[in-house]
Amino acid sequence: MKKWVLSLTLAASVIGLSACGNGGAVVKTDAGNVTKDQLYSALKDKYGSSVLQQLVIEKVLAKKYSVSKKDIDKQVNQAKDQLGSSFDSALQQYGYANESDFRESIKVGLLEQKAAEASIHPTEKQLKDYYNNDIKPEIKARHILVSSKSKAEDIKKQLDKGADFAKLAKKYSTDTASASKGGDLGWFGAGEMDSTFEKAAYKLKVNQISDPVKTSYGYHIIQLTGEKKKQPYSKMKKEVESKYKESKVTSDKIQSTLKKELKDANIKVEDKDLKTTFDSLLNSSTTSTTTTGQ
Repeated sequence: MKKWVLSLTLAASVIGLSACGNGGAVVKTDAGNVTKDQLYSALKDKYGSSVLQQLVIEKVLAKKYSVSKKDIDKQVNQAKDQLGSSFDSALQQYGYANESDFRESIKVGLLEQKAAEASIHPTEKQLKDYYNNDIKPEIKARHILVSSKSKAEDIKKQLDKGADFAKLAKKYSTDTASASKGGDLGWFGAGEMDSTFEKAAYKLKVNQISDPVKTSYGYHIIQLTGEKKKQPYSKMKKEVESKYKESKVTSDKIQSTLKKELKDANIKVEDKDLKTTFDSLLNSSTTSTTTTGQ
């Protein structure tokens, strides 16, 4: 998750204050008042450059690329499914004031992704190779997540003796979102889960239960509960191309794309205190953003 949306919230205050003109106390105390000008100046000094960068980036990219509400909803719902009842507290932890701030962050991230993908032009051979080597059928799994290997091993022993997986998930799993559903994670495809977890899940046969699998979240006991048949390339070509492009977008590519888009937008910063805001982006050393399936 990104943290910059917190700054965007503050930006609204900065913009609002600047529109109000001079004078006026924001806070009054016996020790003296804090004026709108003082607050605006402090906010600009502390957050001005980072806020201005993000506001301009969104404006520039939104002129050429679009992100649908459906795309944003999908990302938000995935976060809600993964975090469950911890969703609101996680937003606060990462610096979001509320879900609207989080949605704004998702929107900008998707705009950056689309801008970077626009310069990727894969060949038919590259797409077919990607389909054959990287596209996997969707699978369905459930898991029990605990903090220690010994606890995971104990749960595996209980399962080997015939214990009910769903009951143990509800009793022991620290993944509260899935625990309430007996550990069920639903259907997912390649690239949607933690890579270590995903690798272990795809090795299982339907109904098989794994040994403890360690990830950054803890120790998982995984059971594969379903597997879909992989569709032919002709029916998946559009999805394959989308996933291929997504796989080729790196942070460096996003930076080089932003550099090009910002240069093309002919940005002129009028505020002398913020003149250098875009120097790091516009003067960075990057490679060409136009690629053929790179």
